[in-house]
Amino acid sequence: MTDEIPPNIKSLTQLRAAEAECTRCPLYKDATQVVPGEGPSHAKFMLVGEQPGDKEDLAGRPFVGPAGRILDQALEDAGIPRAETFVTNAVKHFKHEMRGKRRLHKRPNAYEIERCKWWNDAERLIVKPEVVVALGATAARSLIGRVVTITSMRGRAIDLRDGSRLVVTIHPSALLRTEDEADKREKYAAFVKDLSAAAKLVFKSAA
Repeated sequence: MTDEIPPNIKSLTQLRAAEAECTRCPLYKDATQVVPGEGPSHAKFMLVGEQPGDKEDLAGRPFVGPAGRILDQALEDAGIPRAETFVTNAVKHFKHEMRGKRRLHKRPNAYEIERCKWWNDAERLIVKPEVVVALGATAARSLIGRVVTITSMRGRAIDLRDGSRLVVTIHPSALLRTEDEADKREKYAAFVKDLSAAAKLVFKSAA
């Protein structure tokens, strides 16, 4: 992406106002509203998910639905205060298809991810996080700029060009799709372990 962030965007408030007017890809047409990132303007810890879900689209806030509740619990178990964390998504509008009266999630495509990367780059320029956690393959693709698998990236920190460090883990919605309880507990424990490892990269100097 060769676009530059508009010079008049210096704060998260200005960024959110610009995002609300975004027509860079067609997803804005069917979404209720844009869902901007949320959290402290200079958070050391940033979480990037895939896209808003149905609940997030209606509320205009990230991770307030079922996956958000799992994320909140995992952050608590990893000793990470959500209030001190910037939470956002790789794609800012809810992509879905209608199934009767239900709006079902559809995975963003390469074009949509690339068009929205502009906003994620702006968020990182403003917030300047020390550590960024990609929740799922879509977020990892947006942050790294190429297709990656969680398996190949998990368990190590990667240096990004802006000076922050990237940790890749699953999206909490993967736990919602896991029916076997023993399997779900195992996946949840691994998720918390990933978050804890990411937190140590931020808070190690304060330990």
